[in-house]
Amino acid sequence: MQPENLSNREPEFKNMEKDTIILGVIGADCHSVGNKILELFFTAEGFKVVNLGVMVSQQEFINAAIETNAKAILVSSLYGHGEIDCQGFRDLCLEKGLDRILLYVGGNLVVGKTPFEIVEEKFKKMGFDRVFPPDVDLKKAAELLKQDIKARFGSDSHGPRNDDQAGQPEKSSPETDAGTSKARNPKAG
Repeated sequence: MQPENLSNREPEFKNMEKDTIILGVIGADCHSVGNKILELFFTAEGFKVVNLGVMVSQQEFINAAIETNAKAILVSSLYGHGEIDCQGFRDLCLEKGLDRILLYVGGNLVVGKTPFEIVEEKFKKMGFDRVFPPDVDLKKAAELLKQDIKARFGSDSHGPRNDDQAGQPEKSSPETDAGTSKARNPKAG
């Protein structure tokens, strides 16, 4: 059996618009290896990834989302201060007109051995759409991101602005977000 000639499909892929996502490590966190792995992974999953690197402020994430018409911001934190660094993030997004932007956060988000369910609840109260533990299954995270973008934006190509919250992704459970992989989460550094 002959392998399919993908070069015949190349124009089809070139004409497909990739969804832009913003990626970075928030606050004073300088863990960079996992961030680069996430960039490569999400690029391979078909996203246009804008990687802001490490030690990124909320305002830098938001500016990049506005400039690139991004559909999602993926925030990583490994050093345990994510709870502090992420406070007010959703409010700042709303203030800047990013009503529909998806906010994902993952890694070692708090200091200590706090059960993930409590961490997830804290970050969802702060306005994050999805919260991931350090051992997240990245394939599952990518699937959720694609589903959430479709639910929030549909075929809309106008980006993250919206005056209402219709089409938000459904609330998820820790089991849904965490996946089943016990591999180390590159998102966390």
